[in-house]
Amino acid sequence: MASILLHLVPASLYGALGLYFWRTSWLNNSAAPRQSMTRRERLLLLAALLVHGAALHTALFSDGQMHFGFGVAVSLMIWLAICFYWVETLYARLDGLHALAMPAGVIGALLPILFPGEHVLTNAGSPAFRAHFIIAMLAYSLFTLAALHAMLMAVAERQLHHARFTRALSNLPPLLTMEALLFRLIGIAFVLLTLTLVSGVAFSESLFGQAFRIDHKTVFAFVSWLLFGILLAGRHLWGWRGRMALRWTLAGFVALLLAYVGSRFVIEVLLARAG
Repeated sequence: MASILLHLVPASLYGALGLYFWRTSWLNNSAAPRQSMTRRERLLLLAALLVHGAALHTALFSDGQMHFGFGVAVSLMIWLAICFYWVETLYARLDGLHALAMPAGVIGALLPILFPGEHVLTNAGSPAFRAHFIIAMLAYSLFTLAALHAMLMAVAERQLHHARFTRALSNLPPLLTMEALLFRLIGIAFVLLTLTLVSGVAFSESLFGQAFRIDHKTVFAFVSWLLFGILLAGRHLWGWRGRMALRWTLAGFVALLLAYVGSRFVIEVLLARAG
């Protein structure tokens, strides 16, 4: 019961903040634009992140072992993504994005309750595996944030091209600012994904008992790395932007999801068994 409350508390905080930001950023009829996140708002979001982090720690290490099923995996990705988002609000004005980030937080906080999962990571005690795991989750979370960012940009760009820019979307940062943030996220995440693949190959023998193993996780991870690498090269060499960049971003993210989260979803949710 206590562990469930740990997940319900941050979900309630995310939900309350989401409603507040929705009213002040998206439904505000005032001509004056809303100011950046206030100190009180930032502290409330930080409190939600801290409780969410404590709930994740409980879910991950409930009995001395490391459990990492579908629900915990997605929750951890979303938690890290919102942590990065919180830091980003210190340096950039992201007013219109606040009301969209909070619903993701609600989903992330509740998923471990709905899909607890019993998959135990057998190599959790290895320092090499821990480093590999942490880097991988940081990469996943940044790519998650980038994908959400890209989808919002696609909606905003479509509205702009059709001269139907609604009041809600008008509170978003300028498209050029959002695009610069998107590529900053992708650039950092690409470096982390590269380190994930290198560490996975380098420590494969100590982690899995063989020099290198090819499975669906490895294949989709390398496909995602290749797609994001092409995107960054296209941006640097040919100035890719707009719809081209958004399509490559979403394609790379889907491939990355299939690498781990997709397989856990099929095993735990669709097949209703822990693998």
